[in-house]
Amino acid sequence: MNESPPPERTGVRAGMRRRAAAVAAGLIAFALLGSGAVAAGAMVGRAAETTAESRVGSAADPSPPPSPPPTPDAVPVTAAPPRPVPAVVLPARPLRTCSIASLSTDPRLAKFSGSVLNADTGEVLFDRSGTVPERTASVMKVITSAAALAVLGPDHRIATRVVRGAEPGTVVLVGGGDPTLSRLASGSSVYPGAPRLSELAAQVRAAWAADPATAGTSLSRIVLDTSLFSGMTWHPSWARTELPLGYSSEITALQVDADRADPAAIVSPRSEDPVGRAGAAFASALGVRADIVEGVAPPDAPVLGEVFSQPVSSLVQTSLTISDNTLAEALARLTTIAVGAGNSQDALAMGIPRALESYGVDTSSMTIIDGQGMSPDNRVAPSYLAALMRKVAAREGALGAVYDGLPVAGRTGTLAGRFTGPNADARGSVVAKTGWIDTGYTLSGVIAAADGTRLTFAFYAIGDVRDHAKAALDTITAGAYRCGDTLSNH
Repeated sequence: MNESPPPERTGVRAGMRRRAAAVAAGLIAFALLGSGAVAAGAMVGRAAETTAESRVGSAADPSPPPSPPPTPDAVPVTAAPPRPVPAVVLPARPLRTCSIASLSTDPRLAKFSGSVLNADTGEVLFDRSGTVPERTASVMKVITSAAALAVLGPDHRIATRVVRGAEPGTVVLVGGGDPTLSRLASGSSVYPGAPRLSELAAQVRAAWAADPATAGTSLSRIVLDTSLFSGMTWHPSWARTELPLGYSSEITALQVDADRADPAAIVSPRSEDPVGRAGAAFASALGVRADIVEGVAPPDAPVLGEVFSQPVSSLVQTSLTISDNTLAEALARLTTIAVGAGNSQDALAMGIPRALESYGVDTSSMTIIDGQGMSPDNRVAPSYLAALMRKVAAREGALGAVYDGLPVAGRTGTLAGRFTGPNADARGSVVAKTGWIDTGYTLSGVIAAADGTRLTFAFYAIGDVRDHAKAALDTITAGAYRCGDTLSNH
């Protein structure tokens, strides 16, 4: 038979059912709202439990169970604002911890100054009084070469001519400023491919015989025209001992073999009369006994013969490789004439800076006395040379000729015997122009550094210096080679 449960048990069961329903509701809410609704589910469960407990054994309470409290609204999740992004992402910079500072204080360098740049970016990596103009010694030849290439052009050739004189039996040998003109009929001059007086004389003899006005007459007088250059032939600041020692000649528009006693020797004593030596050599090449005098060619005189130098690009390389003073000085004079500054030694002060303007490097602080660097009164800052060398390294314009003429450490020219011992690792990786006068040693060029970075530099050792300053310059240059782009200015 069906028996109804007692009221107490009925109440208990109802309470249990309500409790189970509340727990289920809490679980559903937890599943739907996630962690944010955990607290709400717990509250519903606790309320149901309290209600059920109060109802146990009290079936007479007919009121329905209270509704669970409303679930709080979920707090909206706000996305974090985007991080700011720079408009330009800068490349990583090398950590510069490699120093040559201690090398720059070597007492052998006397008063040291210098500048090192990253050749590709132009960044100054090292500087010690680099913007202070100072004497350059033969590094000046780099400046002269750059000026000549900019104004004369790499393909320009210097002409030496012979024209008919105003008087019967007279020819005029007109100097064009080419010191490479050689008196050698055969054999090797120090200047590769030099024009020869013998060739010029052959042209003159042929033209003389072919002209009815002169055929069968004797050539009895030779006029030497040196008017292309004016003023002093030897600057007062140059040590006169350089002449007999064989490092330079007097600067005249007409001379042969740069007035060397031995045309095949780079260093060879020079005479006190380069023009007279040229005239005597020309008379010998013509095979005549003639009076030799100095004068000026008549205007528009017929040309009887003409020979040409190697192109300026080749002359520049020769001047740099063997550090030829006379050739550099001649190129400086010709460049100054070409820019309209004048034809004297003093005109170089205006002419060379003007010729350099096209490279876009400020020349306002430089003082130019000569084109070869023998004067201690020249003043060019190391920073200028380092900046110019960047253009040389990039072979800008015709400056590839300068790069090709720079001596190579341990291999060619005036650097052939340098960078030895502990500095030998930089051999072949430094191309640079050397410089030396009694009061200074200098070095400037391009470094292919060990880490692959290209550097340009200029280092000066000025003052009471000795020959061992060269080794100190090699040492600091080799230090820069090892540092590369990690070179520090500290």
